[in-house]
Amino acid sequence: ASPAVFRIALASGTALAVPVVPGTSVGSPAPIGQLVGIGVTLAIGLAAVLFAALRRRRATDVDPELATTPLVIEGLRKQYAGGFVAVKDLSFRVEPGQVLGLLGPNGAGKTTTLRMLMGLITPTAGTIRVFGHKITGGAPVLSRIGSFVEGSGFLPHLSGRENLELYWASTGRPDEKAHFAEALEIAGLGSAVERRVRTYSQGMRQRLAIAQAMLGLPELMVLDEPTNGLDPPQIHQMREVLKRYAATGRTVVVSSHLLAEVEQTCTHVVVMHRGSLVASGEVGELAAAGGEATFRVDDPAAAAAALKALSGVTDVDVEGEFVHANLGELPRAEGVAALVRAGVAVEQAGPRRRLEDAFLQLVGDES
Repeated sequence: ASPAVFRIALASGTALAVPVVPGTSVGSPAPIGQLVGIGVTLAIGLAAVLFAALRRRRATDVDPELATTPLVIEGLRKQYAGGFVAVKDLSFRVEPGQVLGLLGPNGAGKTTTLRMLMGLITPTAGTIRVFGHKITGGAPVLSRIGSFVEGSGFLPHLSGRENLELYWASTGRPDEKAHFAEALEIAGLGSAVERRVRTYSQGMRQRLAIAQAMLGLPELMVLDEPTNGLDPPQIHQMREVLKRYAATGRTVVVSSHLLAEVEQTCTHVVVMHRGSLVASGEVGELAAAGGEATFRVDDPAAAAAALKALSGVTDVDVEGEFVHANLGELPRAEGVAALVRAGVAVEQAGPRRRLEDAFLQLVGDES
């Protein structure tokens, strides 16, 4: 059967009415706060990615040819706000096994140089490389350096050993790599390491600071004025500590304004003055460059008179059987010849090896 079909329509003259509910139409506003938050989060994430990439690039800035060289500084410069230049165009290198003295009067730029070496401040120009790795703030290669630059900051209520253990724990490295026994033996603290630091003399505190710098037996140790505040016996002890450490085949860089200490402790020296390098080399070579000569003779008075008679010779001084003189440009052989002509027997002749003379000649009397 066919389906039924029904047709429905409004009656003529009528209208369809739809019920209307009164009200106000309100649109949904844009989520500005949420969008800003998302944007900030994305920006922070992008910045973190870029920073991590930059750090990875810096960490891989390595010169393989310098992988065995403890320290190379090239064209180093540090200029502060206001235009003051603390270090300018400084370049030198330190080879394995050397004890290098960074020597200069107060204000020469020594501490600023060491702070840049440790990544504590950023150079204005130039580069510092440690075992080939470029130094930047937080560079991984800094873990291969032991340092005493910014002060020790020991906790006085703890013993020396507890201070060292606390410091090493803060590095996050395993205890077996600390080499506590070796560091304490070289530093020569003995049983005092078990006492509270508040009972230590200044010399003991300095030696504890050196022991802290030696933890892990770093290949390079950097010390800023380690003998400050020490009396002569303590200075002698500190000198022996540094020599014992260098005897292990490692490298030490020590800044000082004490000429005698650098001369007796260091194998090499870099002389700084007003932020610049003025001389570098072996201590003996630099000391011999002072222009003075020493003669061991049988008649010091006659020798002194003969030397004073030579043109250009100054500062003739008698010290026992030795006669010292500044020959200026006169060759030492001519000085010997003059003594022989005067009937003086010369038993020994050579440079007057005094670092103080060379230092004053380089930097003047301002130091």
